[in-house]
Amino acid sequence: MREFNIGIIGLGNIGLEVYKNIKKNSSDIKKKTGFKLNILKVSAKNLRKKRGIKIPNKLLEKNYLEIIKNPKINIVVELIGGADGIAKKVVFDSIKNKKHVVTANKALIAKHGDQLSILAEKNGVNLLFEAAVGGGIPIIRSIKQGLIANKLHHIYGILNGTTNYILTEMEKRNLNFKDVLKDAQKLGYAEANPTADVDGHDAAAKISILSSIGFGTKIINNGFLVEGIRKIEIEDIKFAKDLGYKIKLLAISERLGKYIKQRVHPCLIPINLDVANIDNVTNAIVVDGNPIGRTIYEGPGAGKGPTSSAVISDITSIMLGNDEFSFGLSPSAKKNVHLFNFNNHISKYYIRFLTKDVPGVLSTITSNLAKNKISVANLIQEPSNNGNANVMLITHFSKESNIQRVLKNLNKQKKLFKKIVMIRVRDLKKL
Repeated sequence: MREFNIGIIGLGNIGLEVYKNIKKNSSDIKKKTGFKLNILKVSAKNLRKKRGIKIPNKLLEKNYLEIIKNPKINIVVELIGGADGIAKKVVFDSIKNKKHVVTANKALIAKHGDQLSILAEKNGVNLLFEAAVGGGIPIIRSIKQGLIANKLHHIYGILNGTTNYILTEMEKRNLNFKDVLKDAQKLGYAEANPTADVDGHDAAAKISILSSIGFGTKIINNGFLVEGIRKIEIEDIKFAKDLGYKIKLLAISERLGKYIKQRVHPCLIPINLDVANIDNVTNAIVVDGNPIGRTIYEGPGAGKGPTSSAVISDITSIMLGNDEFSFGLSPSAKKNVHLFNFNNHISKYYIRFLTKDVPGVLSTITSNLAKNKISVANLIQEPSNNGNANVMLITHFSKESNIQRVLKNLNKQKKLFKKIVMIRVRDLKKL
């Protein structure tokens, strides 16, 4: 029986879960693949750390470079994290040493994936990263293999469980962002430094990867719109609900001829749209293609269980020889594309103005909108409270550049406007 030997570098929650599940399910893996899978070495920054499980001393490797160089190891599993530093060295050097690599590192793949895939093809090894996007949802393999006969033109969804949990709890418990964020951190759903999640960077890395795989293009990892959820308040969630919408942070990519329209930002979604009722830490991804039409993938987007499942799936895929190319096609076949100029984006817009309750506020808003060819579909004005009032409106379809011009003009008028919140509307008729 042929054997595969792996080395695991990184023994955090995910690395430890991968180790435990391979040990626990080794006989099942052997039955399903026909190959024996051995964990030959593991390495971590602190090997003496108590992890609640006994790892034999013979498996412990203090110097991770020895795992990369070990001629008996076929697959290196990188679970350190981060786009650069040690994680980058582990992956690049492993491939150069003709080791297959499995990683859950979306930041690394989004930044260096094109270069790494070229290197992997040159050295005749696999670079797989199913766990980098969607946790336990096999979205990458679904696009690469299950939808291989389709031409995809639209990928979007909820790709970050932390922000989805925060928005869900804000609505359920009538709390503001900061209060729910604290709870999310206590529960382990949000990091002590939540910037990557709540400011949209995590979702941006994931949509960059999916877009490249889905559309056969080189990775677009910068220059596109990335907005998070920090500015959303409970008032916005209430107004949205009254109008038949829910607020979600969406990662979206579309193929528009020679252009890719890629972005991450909060959206008002009609309550009958597919992803509107995906709550808590769940992820959901929608893929539109021809001839299949629309397919929807839903499941746990993070956590040690789902992520370790995806990592082990990649390991067994290498054992079975199921994956040839990291992004579904040869790196030389990936196209260079231009990023769509988002100033030309057309959408409906939700705008909330927290204003001082003084004469002339409404006329100031409407006159600025009219000057920029923006018409109003809905308008609600709250009664005055302590000298302040909320004016909320939803526009008809308008151009992004015109909306930004209005916001810039009105934000300068500090005596009238204390806060202005804008959220794009995801309309069923014009996604």
